[in-house]
Order: sequence, then structure tokens, then C-alpha cells
Amino acid sequence: MHAIFIAFDQAHYERIVTTLERLSCRGFTSFDQVKGRGSKTGEPHYGSHAWPSMSSAIITVVEDEKLDTVMKALKAIDDATPRLGLRAWAWSVTRSI
Repeated sequence: MHAIFIAFDQAHYERIVTTLERLSCRGFTSFDQVKGRGSKTGEPHYGSHAWPSMSSAIITVVEDEKLDTVMKALKAIDDATPRLGLRAWAWSVTRSI
């Protein structure tokens, strides 16, 4: 299994949740308001007067065979609206309860 951590502009929320549902990734945890700045491009998401937008994040755990499909779907969302920002990282899950 793999955990996927997705950080994104809040405007992406519904599209990401719909994508996860379509790919049968039922379980996830969502963090509504997170602050951050991309490492390469994009504007900061600080929720301040100068930088009013905010980010959100989702973590989900998927079966190994779904990892590539989910990551490609997330990349397609980012490619469609690159100025909003979306990043995803995956790592192996060695144990769960």
C-alpha cells in the first residue's frame, strides 16, 4: 500500500475528492486550511492580506496497483490549471491497524 499526500489550492477540493471517488479510493483525511508556498513556482498561500489564498491537503492510502493511476489523475488536474498549484507525494505504507 502507498500513502499519497496531496497539497493543493482550495479551489481543487471538489475535483480531487470526485477523482478519488471515481478511482475507488474511499478513505482519506482532509486538512481544510494549510499554509504554504511552492518550491518552484506559484504564489504563496498564506491566508494573509498580501497573500489571501489558502491551501488544503488530503492524505489517502491506496493499493499498490492504484498508485500510478491516482498520481496520473492528479497530474492531469494540475496540468489543466497549473497556476492554482497541486503537488502530490507518495510513500510506502509498511504497517496499518
